[in-house]
Amino acid sequence: MTHSAIKLAKIINAEIIGDVHKNIDEIFFDSRSIIAPKNGIFFAINAIHDGHLYMEEAYKKSIRIFVCSHIDVPHEDAVYLLVENPVSALQKWAAHHLSQYHFPTVGITGSNGKTIVKEWLYQCIWDKLDIVRSPKSYNSQIGLPLSILQASKKNNLGIFEVGISHPQEMAKLEEIFHPNIGVLTNVAATHSEYFESRTEHIAEKIILFKHSDTIIYNNEKKEVEQQIRRKYSEKKLISFGKKNADICLIDKSVLGNQTTLVVSVFGQENLFTIPFSDEASVQNILCLIAVLYELGFDIDFIRERFLQLQSVSMRLELIKGLSNSLIINDSFNSDYKSLEIALNFLFQQNKPKKVLILSDILQSHIPEKELYKQVSSLVNSFPLDSVFLVGESLEKHKNLFSGEVRAYSTTEEIIGFLENYGLKDTAVLLKGARKYQLETVAAQLETQTHDTIMEVNLHSLMMNIYYFKSLLKPETQVIAMVKASSYGTGSFEVAEVLQYYHIDYLSVAYADEGAYLRERGIFLPIMVMNPEVSSYDMVIDNNLEPEIYSFRVLEKFIKKLKEKSVSKKYPIHIKIDTGMHRLGFQPEEVQLLAGLLKDNPFVEVKSVFSHFAVSDDIEQEDFTHLQAQRLLASHQILTEILGYRPMLHLANTTGIVNYPEYQFDAVRIGIGMYGYIDDEKTMKKLENVVTLKTVISNIHHLKQGETVSYGRRFKADRESVIATLPIGYADGIRRMAGYGKGYVKLHGQNAPIIGTICMDMMMIDVTGIPCKEGDRVIVLGESPSLKRYAEWCQTIPYEILTSIAPRVKRVYYRE
Repeated sequence: MTHSAIKLAKIINAEIIGDVHKNIDEIFFDSRSIIAPKNGIFFAINAIHDGHLYMEEAYKKSIRIFVCSHIDVPHEDAVYLLVENPVSALQKWAAHHLSQYHFPTVGITGSNGKTIVKEWLYQCIWDKLDIVRSPKSYNSQIGLPLSILQASKKNNLGIFEVGISHPQEMAKLEEIFHPNIGVLTNVAATHSEYFESRTEHIAEKIILFKHSDTIIYNNEKKEVEQQIRRKYSEKKLISFGKKNADICLIDKSVLGNQTTLVVSVFGQENLFTIPFSDEASVQNILCLIAVLYELGFDIDFIRERFLQLQSVSMRLELIKGLSNSLIINDSFNSDYKSLEIALNFLFQQNKPKKVLILSDILQSHIPEKELYKQVSSLVNSFPLDSVFLVGESLEKHKNLFSGEVRAYSTTEEIIGFLENYGLKDTAVLLKGARKYQLETVAAQLETQTHDTIMEVNLHSLMMNIYYFKSLLKPETQVIAMVKASSYGTGSFEVAEVLQYYHIDYLSVAYADEGAYLRERGIFLPIMVMNPEVSSYDMVIDNNLEPEIYSFRVLEKFIKKLKEKSVSKKYPIHIKIDTGMHRLGFQPEEVQLLAGLLKDNPFVEVKSVFSHFAVSDDIEQEDFTHLQAQRLLASHQILTEILGYRPMLHLANTTGIVNYPEYQFDAVRIGIGMYGYIDDEKTMKKLENVVTLKTVISNIHHLKQGETVSYGRRFKADRESVIATLPIGYADGIRRMAGYGKGYVKLHGQNAPIIGTICMDMMMIDVTGIPCKEGDRVIVLGESPSLKRYAEWCQTIPYEILTSIAPRVKRVYYRE
């Protein structure tokens, strides 16, 4: 894809300033992802952050072409394409680009399953057609146009997914992309919180099909069927589902991880076997049958290809490795575009050394020599410390790669070499085809290998923060609470992603938590909420900002500053006790405090703050208002006497929602960014961040009357099947969740926790649930939720989350 600046300016109706003859090869809208650009263009998109603020950073990284609405710092050697809205300009460019080609397209929308259906469709027919498709889950107002701009004259099929979250979004996307075959996977509660009703949500989704010839849809929701048939009766309509559908599930039988389906395809019964057993996969398969059949593939071909389907991973896993290394496991995708995305992600990691382990790229139409010429050119553009190649094809083309390069025929060979290779302080990207099982390399390099893991979805964490930011004034700062190892999810890992996304402040409880973050490269300002006098050396040495809550503490800290001969005024945060009665100066002490701080040569008050006691209890709103009034009065006294205005903050997560008038200069987000708030309406708008998983260790068949675990508190009242899980109260599982009170999720079904939970194990009743040893079990996550689990244990979600033991392996991922 090469364009000239002048040609693009005409397409997007831009005023052009600068050298009109510059060429464009790469598109960027995030300055952090710019590593080694080749004729790059930067779109200054106003999203969570205003992209214009990062144009100078992009310029310093060699970008010379900008699409923007205004210029803050002009450069003579740069080209500026001035438009009213850079996002609209990107979409206009994509629409024009696609109009140059005339291949058929499939557009997939819906609440769930878009990416799976798209990737499975590609797996089935990649060798039959030259396909351009959305990389990973690029489907938004920005993602869809970026996907479309990949199209070229060699393609003869386009498969694009289209996602929306708000009303009026689909009409904009339909202007860019009019699929010949429109596919609606489903319409569920996911991403529906901004719609007044399901009717409005469905109506918005199906706008995509305005110019489609064929519409394929799930008919299980009657309202979907009614709206599609009413609006698009003149089009070819194909339904799939479990009842009265063109592609209709008649029967299914599960054996292990395989499912045999009896499916009626336009009245003709057919057998299909798929290597999956969950309900979501069955629904996606019915949709896939409809799409493949409409594309002209016969049943025998579809049946054969279904046997070869592989699970789809649309996420990058981050795992702690040996010697302070970081493993990025993206070993389930091997196409060119996903390699580019993964390499950019690798260079966002805060490690001094970067290593790539890459396998042969399969499922590509490009001739081998040309393919690896393109791949090597991409890889060589990144300043990697080492490149390890796996596979016969890459071994043949090793000479195309520059720098320190080693090539191996098999994965076993590279594992053998890595046993003695120094990976200290290294970020390692594993990128390859499933055939090469690079996940075995990850297992070799990671520090913990337990079957029980806590998955932390960093993407969802940031989406939660962005939701709360949407409730704030643009100028209101965000202080993110990462104390207690980020509520048990992982101190540095969470802090790093917060820093990457430009959060204003971090806050910890104790100085050693802040020092740990500084040691690992976190440079954001860090507030210490409970700095012990004994930790003042650590506070100052690590440039941490202490909370000062008493005259004694103030005196001791100033004394320490004098001892260490700190030359500049040191930032401190003044805590006012407005009613919590835990820490803080009393309001009546503020006058005296202000006198001591006025013209003090050692400290500067960075902020004045307090803690809400009952912001989650509207019935006690009078007390909350009283707290705010006390803080405002204290802040006014300090400001008047000090002669400058410190930052003011009071609102916590629930305070942001319940008391928007008290946003002040900043808010402190805690449990909310981890996916919980004690407010049902807001909870629906938050994403789950933490999922605790384990596996089945053993399965027992009990006769009626037999018992389980200590105390024999479970007695089988029928023949039963019991599974043992390698997780117990030493991992943070409360004993109160046992005895049939709680449950876990196994293959989408609830399996009751029975008997007494042990230190390292617990038992579940799996009678009637097809399963085997090694099957994955969800202990908490979407279901059962953190809230539900806390209710079983008669406690609060905070306590459950922070109690999950360090021995439980944390795996971080971004979608």
